[in-house]
Amino acid sequence: MQRRNLLRSATTAALLGAFGRRHMRAATSARASLAKGSSTIVTGDGKNLFYRDWGSGKPVVFIAGWGMPSDMWYYQMTTLSQRGLRCVAYDRRGHGRSSDPGRGFDYDTLAHDLAAVLDALDLRSVVLVSHSMGAGEVIRYLTNHGARRIARIALIAPATPYFLKSSDNPDGLDTSVFDDARKTMLLDFPKWIEDSSRPFVVKETSGAMIEWLKGLMLRTSMKALIDCHRTHTSADSRGELAKVTVPALVIHGDKDVG
Repeated sequence: MQRRNLLRSATTAALLGAFGRRHMRAATSARASLAKGSSTIVTGDGKNLFYRDWGSGKPVVFIAGWGMPSDMWYYQMTTLSQRGLRCVAYDRRGHGRSSDPGRGFDYDTLAHDLAAVLDALDLRSVVLVSHSMGAGEVIRYLTNHGARRIARIALIAPATPYFLKSSDNPDGLDTSVFDDARKTMLLDFPKWIEDSSRPFVVKETSGAMIEWLKGLMLRTSMKALIDCHRTHTSADSRGELAKVTVPALVIHGDKDVG
């Protein structure tokens, strides 16, 4: 299944059915605000998050994968915003047009940024749609801020629950695999993208599409890339996942090598 169609199908499936009960504790105040006259949300620690807000109706909030800005959701947002849904996506700190503070790339801070988006736009009965690393942000948001604003979640090719090998996760990977990957990125990240891109797409994917995706990643701060990579490859969300109470769709493509 092509990744574009997979994401579109998964998003649509996540919206079906009645909204689940929301009985977790309310989110703590993010003290976020909208920057007047711009597409920017100011977080509680004063960082700017660029966001897009297309359409009207029930809200769907998209959280991008590792190294990607909100642009990766163009196809899904364009289609769904024309079908009676309000589609919101934002650039993670250090990505795209958001602030690059050089810090705050841990899941607690990133989940707080997600809370800032939801609070500043006062979104309710939200469907959270995440890809790759974004799944960790969604789970940590539910852990730290509760499900008061959330109706359901979709985790697409999630980077959860746990990558590393341990006594209770014998099929995981050794930390050296990820350490070596980061060393390679720090030597020549454009070459790392070039060498890694083709295995992550199906053979029908055009060269132009691959170049576009590579260009999006090259806009991301190197500090954000490395720190976010360390965050999502070392996080153990097994305990948190067991406490999720909202309806959840988890989906992987059968050609995903990530």
